[in-house]
Amino acid sequence: MATDEDRRLGDLAERLGQDDPRFAHAMRTGTPCSPREYRRGAAWTMLAVALGGLALGIAMGHGLLIAGGLVLAGAAAHRFDPDRGRVRQGIAPPPN
Repeated sequence: MATDEDRRLGDLAERLGQDDPRFAHAMRTGTPCSPREYRRGAAWTMLAVALGGLALGIAMGHGLLIAGGLVLAGAAAHRFDPDRGRVRQGIAPPPN
């Protein structure tokens, strides 16, 4: 029984290392790190730049700046999806 559980834990650790190497390394060394699903700093930065460009485009009345801000806001919103890597690889999202 114990060897079966050890094998399953080993398989789980190996899959975690392949899925998110930074998080797996942090778990091995004992230094906490957020999993990839919760690291969204770049998405927030991109969203802030997009909204700034959109506001500037509205203030200046410049259509190209408004369109660019809207497109960039859409791209930033896409980066908030935690399953975007799995969808790109063709893996179904986990059931809720």
